[in-house]
Amino acid sequence: MPTSPMPTPESAYDRRRLRQWLAGAARADGVSRRDLLRLLAAAGLATAAVPTALAAPAAAAGGIVKPLPEDWFTVRGTNAETKFASLAGTGYHTPVDHFFVRNHTSTPVLDAADWTLTLWGDGLTHDKPVEFTLDDLKKFPAVTRTAFVECAGNGRSFFTGQQGQTVTGTAWTLGAIGTARWRGVRLADVLRRAGLGRHAVDVMPRGLDPDYVTADGTNLGRVRRPLPLSKALDDVLLAYEMNGEPLPYDHGYPVRVLVPSWIGIASIKWVGDIEVSAQPLYSPWNTDFYRLFGAAHPEDGGAPLTRQTVKSAWELAWDASLDAGAEHRLTGRSWSGAGGIVRVDVSTDGGTTWRRARLHDAPQRAGWVRWSTDWRPPATGSYTLLARATDSAGRTQPDTTVVNTQGYLFDAVVRHPVHVV
Repeated sequence: MPTSPMPTPESAYDRRRLRQWLAGAARADGVSRRDLLRLLAAAGLATAAVPTALAAPAAAAGGIVKPLPEDWFTVRGTNAETKFASLAGTGYHTPVDHFFVRNHTSTPVLDAADWTLTLWGDGLTHDKPVEFTLDDLKKFPAVTRTAFVECAGNGRSFFTGQQGQTVTGTAWTLGAIGTARWRGVRLADVLRRAGLGRHAVDVMPRGLDPDYVTADGTNLGRVRRPLPLSKALDDVLLAYEMNGEPLPYDHGYPVRVLVPSWIGIASIKWVGDIEVSAQPLYSPWNTDFYRLFGAAHPEDGGAPLTRQTVKSAWELAWDASLDAGAEHRLTGRSWSGAGGIVRVDVSTDGGTTWRRARLHDAPQRAGWVRWSTDWRPPATGSYTLLARATDSAGRTQPDTTVVNTQGYLFDAVVRHPVHVV
């Protein structure tokens, strides 16, 4: 069996990729940075050299297959955001019918019997692509892992609504997250079975959803984003079950990538092929998108985003009405990509006073913690609720988030308005 390279720290990967990109050494599917936009203008060019696993059939009407009740979701274009208040009482794992949907295009309705996963590239020990069916994957040792998946833009609307700053992208509040119990096979096991070479440095999963075409008509091909081999060999799964059932169509059926603690774009849905490369890989999703741009960041942009930040959300409607003279049990959830949540402080008076919330779950990597606090409003009127989480790595939510033009990684304490009547 080939010897795998030693994993490298994520911080070193970030710094190395940033230097390579700024130096013009980046490669995006074999395309130099200088030629990337020109070549991608030709529809389908970005995937022309990739073995085809399966052509995606037509998506369901509206782009999302499952029902989207108004009490549970806010539809945002091709996406559906979970209304956080609807999670109250649902338990630790987000029910599939409540789980948010982030689609770049539309949900493909695939047939598992025809599906294959192709591994290919110069990071393997041979030139021939290797294919796995779903039955093949299920012959590997199965792994079950609880982890959240969260869009990098979760909380984006608060850059504008709370900090008065203009950013681009879907105006998520805090509902672009869900936690599930995922079951599948370690990506590391599949890579080694395929013949992982000692010179491999990156792997790039690619989805089977339709090509993503920008507003100006540029075809960027199917959604894909590289991972450093160190992460791929750590805790990444090829998941085929979600909360004890086969993956639903909207969440990656028949197989998706699950990258715990990292931004959601890394967890490619409907995965059809994985390039294994002996050279650093790039795509629009780690060059033009999912990096930090703006006055407070490097002139040519920051490193490709990896881990999620710390956040908290109340399981309460925005501008909710609460009865005066009654004691209310207020609940919420906090999470972080850097470690488990060990403390949550809450305020019911806009930050004048703080107290600790009761935590109802043990801190765990890539998971969230449910919490509660009791409150008897002293009088009628408008109030602002705040929740501030601290994780096991010592990270605490700040009062404000440094702005970036695409509105990623908002981690500031959110000011949640309620009315006591």
